[in-house]
Amino acid sequence: MKNRPIHIKAVLFRLEGTLIDKQHRIVNPNAIPAFAETIQTIVSEKIRLGFISQASPDTVRQVINKFHGFERAKADVIISPDDLLQLAPEVDLIGLAAEKLGVAVENLLLVSANLSEILDAHQSGAITVFTGARTRSDRQAFSGDFEIENIGELKNIFRMGIPLAAGKLPNELLREFLNQIQFDDPSVLINPGVGEDIAAVNVKSEEVLVLKSDPITFATDSIGQYAVLVNANDIATSGAIPRWFLTTLFFPLETTASQIRSVVGELEHFCRQHNITLCGGHTEITDAVKRPIITGMMAGTVSRKNLIDKRNAQKGDRVLLTKRVAVEGTAIIAREFGTRLKKMGMTAEEINRCRGFLDNISVLVEANIAAATKGTSAMHDITEGGLATALEELSMATGHKITIFAEKVPVFPETQKLCRLLDIDPLGLIGSGSLLICCRNKSCDKLTKKIGDAGIEVTCVGEVMGSGQGVTAVKGKSPVDWPSFAVDEITKLF
Repeated sequence: MKNRPIHIKAVLFRLEGTLIDKQHRIVNPNAIPAFAETIQTIVSEKIRLGFISQASPDTVRQVINKFHGFERAKADVIISPDDLLQLAPEVDLIGLAAEKLGVAVENLLLVSANLSEILDAHQSGAITVFTGARTRSDRQAFSGDFEIENIGELKNIFRMGIPLAAGKLPNELLREFLNQIQFDDPSVLINPGVGEDIAAVNVKSEEVLVLKSDPITFATDSIGQYAVLVNANDIATSGAIPRWFLTTLFFPLETTASQIRSVVGELEHFCRQHNITLCGGHTEITDAVKRPIITGMMAGTVSRKNLIDKRNAQKGDRVLLTKRVAVEGTAIIAREFGTRLKKMGMTAEEINRCRGFLDNISVLVEANIAAATKGTSAMHDITEGGLATALEELSMATGHKITIFAEKVPVFPETQKLCRLLDIDPLGLIGSGSLLICCRNKSCDKLTKKIGDAGIEVTCVGEVMGSGQGVTAVKGKSPVDWPSFAVDEITKLF
């Protein structure tokens, strides 16, 4: 099975090749019990049922009635040759089936032995199950979701695509998902498993253990990536190396097992990419949430002498900003509101570029460079509330006022356009992916060059002032207004 998250609301069977031959005879009589069980599952889960065939609707009913147990069900839709002949050029088979079954294309599962039909359906966004034989060239061209040898294997696909009951993730699914994760960190003494409610980590050789917890509530697309990187970013700002990650995952009712498996797989992928061990957590389906939410707890280690304490910042330090403002917010909005933005005038190319900002929400590279550079006094990653809020937080943490050079604050042109269309301010938009670094004035050029050599844009946007608290802005030598935000600008859209 592939790792694509699926939610099945309707099943469409292509009869020819799957259940019957061209003469309308049952292909494999031994498949009758398995098909009957499959039909019972469909009925009990209130999944819509459809058939497509070159035979007439009456012939289709006669054929499917030969399968024991089918008397308990009825076909919601039968697509016949007459339907196919009436298709308008702009309407495809899967679109017609989805419309007749009353579901979105992405919630329609097609079972067919016709490879071209499978490929077309997959391209349309439907869930596909191929039951036919393939040549070597077919294997190279195949891009469907699932392949099965007999109808009985459908039950495993349904198990992953049918909504789960409220409560903890069933143990058999939890075991299956955990078995796909490699646990090879020798410092982890007790790995996650069914019946294990804690993780045990050996930190004897470490001087300082750095801890961080942060929830992901805005994003639904690539939520696992956000959860790992947002928490790892904060660990890195202390000069520490992110090491261990625990997560609590909440999913709304109607969530399927494959959707959970996809998130778990994404968590594992990004943890492994950054040498972080996913070492425990909890997963639950609940009516307390309307969309997936992940709360992560990250732990990292650093030697005491290399720990970066924001209180070490002092008057005259430069304030650097990596990348540009609102990297994360731009990506989230493009992914969650792409259709709306397109209607408002953004091109598909612009929206795709904004979606791609997700690849830049990590600050681990520049944080590691800054941590290893003498003269770095403080680091703070930009999260909810955007640059404006992050600077307020940095001022409070350092105990110093900060002056910002307003004309030097960099904003992506895509972000400017997106914010203008939606009437939101990029300075108050969630911004993981950008790092604020305070460094001694004499170290500024050296650090800027190191970060630039790593392929990361960096700009000096301000200066640490005397003791106190607050952020002011200047343009040239003249003072200008600097905004403050009670909540993140993205909340206006949800």
